[in-house]
Amino acid sequence: MTTPAPSPRKAALAFIFLVVLIDVLAFGLIIPVLPHLVEEFTGSTATAALWIGVFGTVFAAIQFVSSPIQGALSDRYGRRPVILLSCLGLALDFAIMALAPSLWWLLLARVFSGVFSASFSTANAYVADVVPPEARAKSYGMIGAAFGLGFTIGPVIGGWLGEVDLRLPFWFAAGLALVNFCYGLFVLPESLPPSSRATRFDWRAIRPYAAILLIGRYPRIVGLAAVVFIANLAHYVYPSVFVLFADVRFGWGPWQVGWVLFLVGVCSVIVNAAVVGRLVRAMGERRALIFGLCCGTVGFAVYAFAPQGWIFLLGLPVSALWAIAAPASQALITREVDVDMQGRIQGALMSLVSVAGIIAPIAFASVFGLFIGERAPVEFPGAAWALAGLLLALGALIAWRHAPRHAAASLQPD
Repeated sequence: MTTPAPSPRKAALAFIFLVVLIDVLAFGLIIPVLPHLVEEFTGSTATAALWIGVFGTVFAAIQFVSSPIQGALSDRYGRRPVILLSCLGLALDFAIMALAPSLWWLLLARVFSGVFSASFSTANAYVADVVPPEARAKSYGMIGAAFGLGFTIGPVIGGWLGEVDLRLPFWFAAGLALVNFCYGLFVLPESLPPSSRATRFDWRAIRPYAAILLIGRYPRIVGLAAVVFIANLAHYVYPSVFVLFADVRFGWGPWQVGWVLFLVGVCSVIVNAAVVGRLVRAMGERRALIFGLCCGTVGFAVYAFAPQGWIFLLGLPVSALWAIAAPASQALITREVDVDMQGRIQGALMSLVSVAGIIAPIAFASVFGLFIGERAPVEFPGAAWALAGLLLALGALIAWRHAPRHAAASLQPD
């Protein structure tokens, strides 16, 4: 008895999962070593920290510009060439980082990273092309699982390789991206048929502010887009303050922090891979979105007020359920948008995420510093977590008010 071959749709989804996993894994590899490489060039930890902040701002700003361009290109010419070009570009980018002779070369490489990593929006549009609306939340949950798995394993491998040579993780990441390109070149089918593509490349749509304004053409997704923006603002509390907060509040060093981040990643993978699909089917996309945001609110409240480390850890599985919100919101948004606009809408959403990445780190770091400094109105190291929790509570209220209550909705812009 022969085993039936996987359907083209399942094979394509498997590849998209691998594209996201390998790309995120490659980015995770460089997390523990990039600051040290910058420190080598600057000769000062304080100066290196400042430059890492500059890198983060540049990366988010470039993504803000690049995401709508990639979305429009994928709507006009198809998803496959955009995804393949991104994989090849990331391979070149990581190689530049590995060879970088100066800080300015590293900054140039971060510019390339921002350009080519914008393909995540194209991957989301690919899922919308090949998956029926009722199954998209589960598929987006698997994409979320790829993110969680990549950022769970990547830093561990990167740290181990960095002990051998500081530039070795960059070479390894370049190799992964190149393997991704070669695999996709022979395996990945096109998901958007010519008949469903945009008839022309809309230059007006690639302007970042125009991409965001594009969301306004679909009033039913404006509230959902606001939820996506607010949720991503809140998410940046992790990279902005977690390491310093853990040291100030609990005396955790890098070893403890590494294992806590590992647990965060494991919880994220479990929720995205095993819980999202079941809960969305049981609750519906709207209720799942609100439930996920409420879980994030409660989890951040635990983080903010935990008097001891073990109580902080109790918040991990609660806040992990917040991961349900992202695929639920994606599924709701894709129901409201025409097939030939999916790429541009996803690009616009990525632009919103990039804006959040520009704003949030400064905001959370400022709040954290204010409440632990000499002039603190009250000593409260968890203030940044409390702010993130309030943002998610606001997102839940907006979702309750604006998320569509019915699956069937008009796909035409006003």
